[in-house]
Amino acid sequence: MSDLPPLTGYAADLHRYLQQGRDALMRTLDGLGEYDVRRPLVPSGTNLLGLVKHLAGVELAYLVESVGREAPVLPWNEDGSVWESADLWATAGESREHLEGLYRRAWALSDASLAAVPLDAPAEVAWWRPETRHTTFGHLVVRVVAETAQHAGHAEILRETLDGQAGRDRDAQGGADWWEAYVTRIQAAADTFRD
Repeated sequence: MSDLPPLTGYAADLHRYLQQGRDALMRTLDGLGEYDVRRPLVPSGTNLLGLVKHLAGVELAYLVESVGREAPVLPWNEDGSVWESADLWATAGESREHLEGLYRRAWALSDASLAAVPLDAPAEVAWWRPETRHTTFGHLVVRVVAETAQHAGHAEILRETLDGQAGRDRDAQGGADWWEAYVTRIQAAADTFRD
């Protein structure tokens, strides 16, 4: 149970969608070993634990630091390697437990900001161009909700390629026979356009 006051209005709506994305991302790691959560699964190197690491930094930067609240210092930000994509993969020295814990800590700090900072409060994103770096907290919350949803979707597709586990509503659609028939219909429609 949280010690934070309950959110209301748009802040509550935004938080609900943000938490849905967070939970969806974390579900993609369930039951997987260290190798599968870390390995690059597409040519761009995208991997499940890297998405967790990245979104921890995103939340801390946009929803905590950009409104003047204290956040943990992230080594990849401090040494500048974030600009070389160091936030998108887990080094051998970064434990899964540490990165998952960092993400959950980011949630707590972001949620505290949502409880304390009005959506129309000014915010400043230090690494944006000077002419755009001044914005509002609400703008940044929307940005983080969108980015979290986007990466949670990436993670669900990556997980499905590993072992067939699909998103949370897969079983509500039907069982294995239903899915096989469904995919067969899609393939048949696509086959009409083969060269």
